[in-house]
Formats: sequence, C-alpha cells, structure tokens
Amino acid sequence: MRKLVWFSLGFGAACCLCAYVLTGSARIALAVAGGVLTIFAAIAGRKYTWFRRVAAILFGLAMGMGWFTLYDGFYLSAAGAMDGKTANAVIRASDYSYETAYGIGVDGTVQLDGKPYRLRAYLDLDETLEPGDVISGQFRFRATTPKENRTYHAGNGIFLLAYQVDEVSVSPHAGAPWRDLPARLRHRIQEILQDCIPKDAAPFAKALLLGDTTGLSYGVDTSLKISGIRHVAAVSGLHVSILFALLTAVTFRKRFLTALVGFPTLLLFAAVAGFTPSVSRSCIMCALMLAALLLNKEYDGPAALAFAAVVMLTRNPLVITSVGFQLSVASVAGIYLFAPGIRKWLGSLFPDGKGKGVRPTLICWFTASVSVTLSAMVFTTPLSAWYFGTVSLVGVVTNLLTLWVISFIFYGLAAVSLVGAFWTAGAMILGKIVAWPIRYVLFMAKTLAGFPLAAVYTRSPYITVWLAAVYALLLVFLLSRSRRPGVLLCCATLGLCLALLASWAEPMLDGTRVTVLDVGQGQCILLQSEGRTYMVDCGGDSDTETADIAAETLLSQGISRLDGLILTHGDRDHTGAAENLLSRVKADVLILPPEEGMPTSDNAKVVYAGQDLLLTYGKTNLHIFTTDSTGSENENSLCVLFDTENCDILITGDRSAYGERRLLHAGKIPEVDVLIAGHHGSKNSTCEDLLAAARPQTVCISVGQDNLYGHPAAETLRRLEDFGCAVYRTDRDGTITIRR
Repeated sequence: MRKLVWFSLGFGAACCLCAYVLTGSARIALAVAGGVLTIFAAIAGRKYTWFRRVAAILFGLAMGMGWFTLYDGFYLSAAGAMDGKTANAVIRASDYSYETAYGIGVDGTVQLDGKPYRLRAYLDLDETLEPGDVISGQFRFRATTPKENRTYHAGNGIFLLAYQVDEVSVSPHAGAPWRDLPARLRHRIQEILQDCIPKDAAPFAKALLLGDTTGLSYGVDTSLKISGIRHVAAVSGLHVSILFALLTAVTFRKRFLTALVGFPTLLLFAAVAGFTPSVSRSCIMCALMLAALLLNKEYDGPAALAFAAVVMLTRNPLVITSVGFQLSVASVAGIYLFAPGIRKWLGSLFPDGKGKGVRPTLICWFTASVSVTLSAMVFTTPLSAWYFGTVSLVGVVTNLLTLWVISFIFYGLAAVSLVGAFWTAGAMILGKIVAWPIRYVLFMAKTLAGFPLAAVYTRSPYITVWLAAVYALLLVFLLSRSRRPGVLLCCATLGLCLALLASWAEPMLDGTRVTVLDVGQGQCILLQSEGRTYMVDCGGDSDTETADIAAETLLSQGISRLDGLILTHGDRDHTGAAENLLSRVKADVLILPPEEGMPTSDNAKVVYAGQDLLLTYGKTNLHIFTTDSTGSENENSLCVLFDTENCDILITGDRSAYGERRLLHAGKIPEVDVLIAGHHGSKNSTCEDLLAAARPQTVCISVGQDNLYGHPAAETLRRLEDFGCAVYRTDRDGTITIRR
C-alpha cells in the first residue's frame, strides 16, 4: 500500500505543475517522458529497491500529467471558452443566496455543451433565492480556470463567475429534489443555531458546526487567526474526527453497526458542509477506516491519505490550488511523519510520565496534544505564511488550552440542532449551556491574541528570511545523526529576535518614508518621519483584507499605535477598513472631513476638519487642507501635504481638476517630490495645472488590477509622461515604498 503514497506524490506534483506552470504541449511531453522513465526505473527496481519508489513517483507524474491534460481539454475548455463573453443562460440555484455589496450572490449550475458546470452568480436582486430556483437572463461570464487569472473558486469546483447584465427572470423551485436536501438541511440548522444559541456565541457556533463564517466579526476572526485556532471555525478534518469518535462510541465499535451508521452519516455530513476539500479528504479517510474495520483489515493512515488525495485530484485536478486542500493534506502528513518522534522527545523530558495516576495521565495528554499540534504545523506554517502572511507564535499554547473543549461544543451543537427541530424551548436551554464553553474558547483566543508578539507577519522581509532559515535548519536537523532539539529551538529563537530587531529598526533609519500599500482598488498610505507614523485613508477591494494589510504592515514594524489616521472622504474604497484597523491598532487622533456617515472609533480621539489644520513636530509639517465647496464628496476630499526636511508629499484624495485648481488658487500647493495621483488615476484628476505647479518627480497611483473603472486612464498616464514624472502603480508594482 505504501506504493500508493509514492504514486500520489507524483500525481499531486503533476497536477501542481499543470495548474501553476505548464501548458499545452509541455504537459504532453512531460507525460510521455514520465512514462518512458517509469519503464527504466521499474527495470532498475529489480536490482535496487529504492528505484521502485522512483518508478511509482514517475508513474504518478505521467498519469497526473495525462489526466490533467484530458480534464482540461474535454471538460474545462467549455468553461474557459466563456471567459469574457456575454450570453443568455439558465442557471439553477444549488444553495440559498446571500447578500453582497451590490445585490446578492448565489451558487448554482449551468449547462454548457450538454455538461453541467458549477458557477457563482452575482445578481442585482433584493429577493432571497432558494435551492432549485431557476434564473434566466443575460450574463457576463468570467472563467476561474485560466492560469493567468485563476481565482480561488476553481479549487472549490466553481469554474465560472456570472454577472447579471440585463433583467433576469426567476422561476421558483418546484418540489424538493434530493440533491437540494443538504442545502436545505444546512439552512435549517443555521436557523436553529441562530434562534437557540445566545447572540454572542451564535456566529462561532455556526462556524464550528457548518463552516459558516459570515457571521464572525472581524475582531473574533482575527483573534482566532492570530492565536492559531482559526481552523476550528472552518469545518475540517478535526470536526470529522470528532464526529467519527461519536459514531464509534454510540455503536460500541460493532463492525457492521458502525459501518451501517457510519457511511451514510459521513456522506450526509460532507454534503451538508458543502463537500469542502478538507471535509471531503477527512470523510474519505474515515470511510476507509470503516471499511478496514468492516473487513477486519489493518488501517494504513498514510496510504489512506494518499488514496483520498488521488480521488479528489481525479474528481477535480484544480483542487490542488485550494488552500483548504493544501492545509488539510499538509497537516495530516505532518502528523504522520513527525508526531511520533516529537512525542517521544517530549516524553523523555518527563521520565515520571508513565504509569497510572493523575500526573502520568496529564503528562500523557500534554505530550500527545503538543506533539500533534507541532507536527501539524511543520507543513502548514509555510502555507499559512504564504497565503495569510501570519505565523502564530502562541498557536501551540492556544490549541493546548482550547482543543479539549471543542469536542464538547461540537456534540452540544449537534444536540441543539436535533432538539431544535422538534422542541425550541429545550434547544434554547441546551444552547445557553453550550454557549459557556464557546465563550471560553473566544476568551482564550482573544486573550492570547492580545499578547505582544502573539504572531509575526511576513510583510516584513526579515521575518520571511527568518522563517526560511528555520526550515533550512530543520532540514539539517532531520538529516543529521546527532539531533538536538534544544539547539534547534535556541537557534530559531535567536533568529527571531534578530529578525524582529531588524524589522523594527529599519523604518527608523529613513528620514522620510512613504508607503503606498497595495490594497486593490482603494487607497491606504503610510507617512513616516522623525519616529512618527500617520496613515491617510484605509479602504480597498475588501474591508477585512485591507485592514489586515494595514495592521500587519504596522505591527511588523513594531508599531501598535498610529499618531494619526486621516480619512480624506467617505467613499468606501478610502474608509471601509478603518474601523477594522482601529480594532487592532489604536490611533491618537482620527481626522475626518465634516460629512455624515464617516466611521468613528473608541480607540481614537475624533477631530472633524472644518478648517485647515497644521500638525508640526520637529522639522516636519503635516498640512490638512479642507474646502468650502458644495460639490460632491470627491470635491470635498481633504488634501494632505506632508512636508519634511528632505521630501514633500501631496495627497489630493479623489478631487477632480476642479478641486485641484481650487487648491492652486488658494496658493496652498508648493513644488513637491512625490504626488499621489488623484482618484486612482482618473482622467478627470491630476490635471496639467496641478502638475505644472507641483512639478512632482515621482507619481504613485493606488489602483486595483483589472478594475472596472479603467483606472489609471490613458489620458492621465500621457500627462504624467509629458511632465517627465516617474510613475509607480500598485496594480503593477505592488506596495510602493519611497525612502528619503
């Protein structure tokens, strides 16, 4: 069976190469080469045993290349052909709709060339759609599968995004087909949990039992991430293992009874959870465990993991791009590879940990919990750092203090759901009981996440280098014959201290530092000089992601408090993330334009700029210019002139040429070194008069890639070129940092 493990490595590597690197003929050539090399390796394997493993890997590589090529050519091609097209379509909703910023979104299926494809539709409707509803109309399609613009949806089996173009008609569902039952059951459980669990615990309850994180506040979600237990709020293998333990307990491990109850229960749970990659992987492995129990065979964990991965990659090769799939497989692989060794080493530290009694039992629980957590983190930490930019330093402690109670919460929520279907009052009583352990988990997450250095962030290049060095040392440790875990731990700790020192010291070495953060279609700018830090605007494509980017950039520099946050005007792409940011990083003052609907916070003193303001410290002057215009919010944008000893920076918000000329007529604009282009490079902003007066050497444009507004406009770019400005754009250059 271990040959399957080696085969799965080759199969997975092939899918990964095809998904991220190879196209067309290169896939076919590598598949043929893999097949030929497999034959030679198999022949060599008759004499050298290790060549058999090489043959299995090469065979998996050849099969993976071939399968991905066939899947792409015969199935994904139809979805890819719809990319950018506008066409009439009939979409069948497969789930309940949810609210978006511009209407509703709903998952469904559409028929293309006689084959069904899952898609996500965004509609300009204010009604709630149910599973089975049929939406007919004209849509603009975007494929999620092409390598150059692939989105996370493809890894979850959603190959198209559909955007409503014209009026659509909705036909209500007829009856309740069996394929809609999981979605309806999930919706019913959500309603029961919402009604029967106290409000402060209900969002976490829905996240833990169903993976529905839409109700989690930004603060709670961030606390879970920083404390290292975000995985409990996404239905994963942990939840399936808890369910499996319950199944074996209630069936008394009777082979036939456990199998009779277990197989349909696992299938139903996976369906209700939406067949997410992590749940699917775990359910397949548990099903294999049931089959081994039924057939009285030995269960091989690594082989089961390999089988589950191959099955899922066969069903959808692009699942290799799913973060959930990668984290799920990586965590289990780490446990199988490293947990026994770590537990053995921890056990050696407690020589009195064997035997009976309270102390040996606690030691056994401690070593088992820590070894599983550490081993799971071996492969998942780099993935978390890559995808989320966060490395939790308190994750082991948080898992140790909270995971023991997760099983009780899961069972309690399952009981609430069952009782709530027949007796609401009884379910509410149970809900109040279950809420207390939930509050305990949330309290521990918030407390530990609030510790200094609870996490470090890879937005600092020094932390990235440190993490790479730690894994290089780990590799040396694993290859060496004389292994000293204490030395490895000391080296990692010393390296972390040096990385933190470098991260905190570097900004202080610059006289003036301007950072235009890449937040997509929005704006968020850091102004730093003489040890003080101000932020201008905080908004982007996503309120939560923008707040994360801003907060992690500050925290990675050792800054937990802003000297000031200035919001130029009320548009969401300039203010949407401000409240979330201030929940993590406090500010001495929050400066706002005198308009309604601006965000406020208890973590900052609020000042409304009804007239021009001047903040002076050392040799730095921070000018904030207002306007008496009665025009739009854009024309009323606050303007910021950051005047330091060696650099002048001008930010005009979203003002158009009219608002810019008003500043010029008031005589407020000197020559500057750096100009932040107005309104993300709109053709109506950054006018010739402003450029002629300010004469900026450098112009930065904060703009989202492939945005719907056509920013930056070609006219604006031509004007900047005519004036000889060096242009930097966040959509092309990422985060821009200027040091003087």
